[in-house]
Amino acid sequence: MSRAPAPAPAKPARKPSTSAPSQRVIKKYPNRRLYDTDTSTYITLAQVRELVMARQPFVVRDAKTGDELTRSILLQIILEEEAGGAPMFTQDMLANIIRFYGHAMQGFMGSYLEKNIQAFMEIQAKLAEQSSGLNPELWAQFMHMQSPMMQGMMGNYLEQSKNMFLQAQEQMSKQTEQMLGAFGIKRGA
Repeated sequence: MSRAPAPAPAKPARKPSTSAPSQRVIKKYPNRRLYDTDTSTYITLAQVRELVMARQPFVVRDAKTGDELTRSILLQIILEEEAGGAPMFTQDMLANIIRFYGHAMQGFMGSYLEKNIQAFMEIQAKLAEQSSGLNPELWAQFMHMQSPMMQGMMGNYLEQSKNMFLQAQEQMSKQTEQMLGAFGIKRGA
């Protein structure tokens, strides 16, 4: 008496995702090629830049080890942009950034730059929102009228920047006092 094979268990119905889009995975192979697992195609660094510009979430992983390489790829994109014509960073600025590596303020510098760039992007978004649909003549009038508003926004930006710097300075002072206290040294003594 032979038995009929048992039917395969039914797969649960997939629920539509209501969360944020999943992160796209890009694999980097030893030959430096990038493979987009979403499209099952090899892509270029320029196409990864397009993902960044489109604000599409992605992660780059080493195909062999699985290590995350996203920061490395983003730095390569910045390097290409800097070498490609109109650099954003001056030589002095790059040298100053390098000097912060290993410095006690390294952690503060990263968050300081990130918060300042975010504040700048918010200002840019407000300007873009207010100026949509303007022809060149109206744009000139718009910019003339924006002077007081820009001064206010830039004043807020500069105030936030100053406050972040003062917080970093205060935290650095506390850390110095703690370190000196550990050696039995009082500040100002």
